[in-house]
Amino acid sequence: MKNVNILVPLDFSGLSLKALEAAEVFAELFDGAITPFHSFISLSDAEMPDISSQDELAAGHEELEQKLVQKLNKAAAGKVDAKYLNDGIVQVGNPADAIVEAAQNFDLIVMTTHGRTGFSRLIMGSVAEKVIRFAPVPVVVVEEGSKVKPLKKILLTTDFSDYSLKAVPFARSIAEASGARLDIIHVVSFEQFGSIPQIQAAIDTRKKQIRELLEERFGDMKDQVRTDVVSTQRSIHEKITKIADDGEYNLVVMATIGRTGLEYLRLGSTASNIVRHVETAVFTINPRRLKGAAR
Repeated sequence: MKNVNILVPLDFSGLSLKALEAAEVFAELFDGAITPFHSFISLSDAEMPDISSQDELAAGHEELEQKLVQKLNKAAAGKVDAKYLNDGIVQVGNPADAIVEAAQNFDLIVMTTHGRTGFSRLIMGSVAEKVIRFAPVPVVVVEEGSKVKPLKKILLTTDFSDYSLKAVPFARSIAEASGARLDIIHVVSFEQFGSIPQIQAAIDTRKKQIRELLEERFGDMKDQVRTDVVSTQRSIHEKITKIADDGEYNLVVMATIGRTGLEYLRLGSTASNIVRHVETAVFTINPRRLKGAAR
C-alpha cells in the first residue's frame, strides 16, 4: 500500500468526523490523500426553500452542492493536516450506493457506523454495512471508542481459507509501515466439533497452519508478529470481540467472507457481528468485491 487515495464519507455529525482522524493515520503511513465525501437524496436535506421550476431546481442543486463542498472542506480542515487533503466531493443519491460508486476511484474508505440519523449500529442494512458488503476497496469502520492513533497493536483474524488470507497483505503492509505489533489468531469453536478428541485434533492442525503462515508470509518480520490458536465454547465472533477488547488493539484486520463463503450480510456471520460489537476500528476486506478479484 502506498500513495493511498482515501474516501471519507461524512454526514457532519461529531461521530462521522472521527473518521477523518483515523484516515489521517493511513495517509501518514502510506503517503495518502484524503477526500471528504457527502451524499444527499433531496434538497430537503439542507432545508432549501420550495422550488417550483426545473431551472430553480437546477440552480438550487448547484447552490446546495457548493455549500456542502465548502462545509466538507471546513470540517476536514479542522481535523486533518492540509497537506493530506483534497477538495470534498458531493453527490446526489442514496448514501450507501453513492459511497460504493465513488469508491471505484479510491483505494480505501474510512467511515463510522452511524452518525446524524442516530440509527443503532445493531440494525442490519445500515449504510456502513452495505458499504462493507459492496465496496470494491477495503473499508475501515471507526467507532466512538476507537483509538487508531498511535497505531501500536493490530489483530489479524484468519480461518486459513483463501478468502480470509486476502487480508494478510493488508495487515502486513500496515504493520510494516507503522512498526505496530501484529497478533494473528485463529479461533476454534467447540460447537464445530462433536468430541474433545476432535477439538484437540483441530487445534493441533490449526497450530501447524498458523506456524506455516508465519513462516511463509512473515518470515522476515517474525519478531514483530505473534500467533495464537484459541478455543471457545461461545461463538467465534464473541471470542474475537473479547480478545479485541481485552487486548486494547488499535485495529482489527479481517476478511468479510471466510471458510463458509457466506455473503457478508448473512445473519450471524462472524465479520458482521464483530463490526457491530467491537469498539476497536475494523479494517475489512471483501475478497469477492476487491478490484481485480475473480468473480
